[in-house]
Amino acid sequence: MQFSKRMDHFGENIFTTLLNKKLEMERQGRKVTDLSVGTPNIPPAEHIRKALLEAAADERNYVYAIKDLDELHQAAAQWYQRRYGVDIDPDREVVGLLGSQEGLAHIALAVTDPGDIVLVPEPCYPIFGDGPSIAGAELYPMPLRKEKQYLIDFDEIPGDVADRAKLMVVSYPNNPTTALAPGWWYEKCIAFAKKHHIIVVHDNAYSELVFDREPTGSFLAYPGAKEVGVEFNSLSKTYGLAGARIGFCMGNPDVVEELAKLKSNMDYGIFLPVQKAAIAAITGDQSCVETTREAYRRRRDCLCDGCTAIGWPMDRCPGTMFVWAKIPERFGSSVEFVQTLLTEAGVLVTPGSAFGDSGEGFVRIALVKDEEELREAVARMDRSGIFRD
Repeated sequence: MQFSKRMDHFGENIFTTLLNKKLEMERQGRKVTDLSVGTPNIPPAEHIRKALLEAAADERNYVYAIKDLDELHQAAAQWYQRRYGVDIDPDREVVGLLGSQEGLAHIALAVTDPGDIVLVPEPCYPIFGDGPSIAGAELYPMPLRKEKQYLIDFDEIPGDVADRAKLMVVSYPNNPTTALAPGWWYEKCIAFAKKHHIIVVHDNAYSELVFDREPTGSFLAYPGAKEVGVEFNSLSKTYGLAGARIGFCMGNPDVVEELAKLKSNMDYGIFLPVQKAAIAAITGDQSCVETTREAYRRRRDCLCDGCTAIGWPMDRCPGTMFVWAKIPERFGSSVEFVQTLLTEAGVLVTPGSAFGDSGEGFVRIALVKDEEELREAVARMDRSGIFRD
């Protein structure tokens, strides 16, 4: 058999190696705390689950959805006005997604042609680059550097590259670096996109998971944003609907229309009970959002302070459900460190190099366990002696 050459991009990688090692250790009866994948373990609030259950019990809801419910678009528009102060036309400026990951995988197919340049952060969440790669686009990395607070510096992008670029993917609060972006940065982003006629996709999945200050806003709240792009938002982390797979693309009506057209040829819509649950989530009692944010803040403090105390200095992340931590200097690579941490302490994290070459020297840690299990993981790391001179 012969297969597509594009699948060479998705060959077996470090994640497969680490998973196999984890399973081997568990078969040996060893405890492994998996902090590698950002799989939320905080369930939806009761009123959201109730809406899902009631809709799932209705036999009429098992037909093809075909298109989003009008009520879903209206609810999304109300949500963006209430939460972000952004006016959204529910008829032209919103389309539902089977989770923002699905939208990020497909947006380049709707707006780029093979050979077009797509600007992506580096390091970045893998789908930011994988989606355009599937579409045959050429990736140009925009470095995220600690000394620049992990903010993209548009002045570093050569003019000829910017003029050829068709699409730019950005995201703050950022995965994996956890950085936040100030208002002036969004203004520069919009001005840069206008000057070079670039479509902007802003992934806003973590706007509610911001600690020690007010939650962040929306890219679409800045003047001119709708003229150049769209924002993706997800209900996975904020409302615990990760497995239910629902999110939104909102903003520029032409981009929304093209993505909706593509999706109409690829899927039969979002399961109606999931749409009903989403409506309940973004229109109902919002106290669950603060509860979720506080849970992640306590986990962050538990892990960062605990690791610092045992000799692994770790800054408290400002947002997201992750920690971006520098590895001890004596390790030659992030992969070597991750393998040692797994073998010696039974703690699995993600090597920074999995997010791009500039992620080398760091690891990403997902705050997906409760405080008791995090404390236990820190204790095992301490007993391993890895962080002692």
